[in-house]
Amino acid sequence: MPSQFLLRRPALAALALLAGLALSACGSDTPKIPDQPPEVLYNQGYDLIQTGEFKKAAAMFDEVERQHPYSTWATQAQLMSAYAHYVNNEYDDAIIGLEHFIDLHPGHRNAPYAYYLKALCYYEQIVDVGRDQRNTELALQSLAEVVARFPNTDYARDASLKLDLTRDHLAGKEMEIGRYYETRGLWVAAINRYRTVIERFQTTTHVPEALSRLVECYLSLGVMDEAQNAGAVLGYNFPGTDWYQDSYALLTSHDLEPMHKEGSWLNNIF
Repeated sequence: MPSQFLLRRPALAALALLAGLALSACGSDTPKIPDQPPEVLYNQGYDLIQTGEFKKAAAMFDEVERQHPYSTWATQAQLMSAYAHYVNNEYDDAIIGLEHFIDLHPGHRNAPYAYYLKALCYYEQIVDVGRDQRNTELALQSLAEVVARFPNTDYARDASLKLDLTRDHLAGKEMEIGRYYETRGLWVAAINRYRTVIERFQTTTHVPEALSRLVECYLSLGVMDEAQNAGAVLGYNFPGTDWYQDSYALLTSHDLEPMHKEGSWLNNIF
């Protein structure tokens, strides 16, 4: 797999594989596409991809399926149409096309690519943590599906990297909400958000802060055992962080110290 695979448009690298059937052809600017042999339509679509006319390319590939639905060209064209929508940032149309391809051809040799491209459609719509994270959740699910279904592929390896970034993004959203609740004295609501980070996103960069915030919230509620336990878990797993130093100082200011306590929910995770 070429190095371009890891760029923002990694689908470009797979394009050569999907376009293996393509021959030489000429383009068409005619709004109404006349009936033509499938290979002619397909290659016109491919040429339009090459010149960056992605919307026209998608229409040409769709025409392959419409005019020649039972040909091998139609199968390739379904995927190429979805790809054209993807590179044109028409993610909803791309997802519809990819799901159509997967439903019709679940065992096709390009099925891994279809699953991967669908995951990218969600991944590239991830927005900042201040907004709704539905696409982030869908990206997480889709990327995980690529890894589970096709574990020994380049698609799975790249999906694994993107999974880490996606989890970190979702954890960041939980932290933002937790901080919002904490600054308003809604300690239990804040604890639930920090707990989600620790339970669901344990490998992310947000866990040390989540543990430190738990110390703050539990102290504010007067739940000293949990505060001490959170501090102990933080000190054991992230001893050199500023978060631990802050939590240690906060505990000692209450004449407490980090200490593991029996029965804490944190003991089932760390």
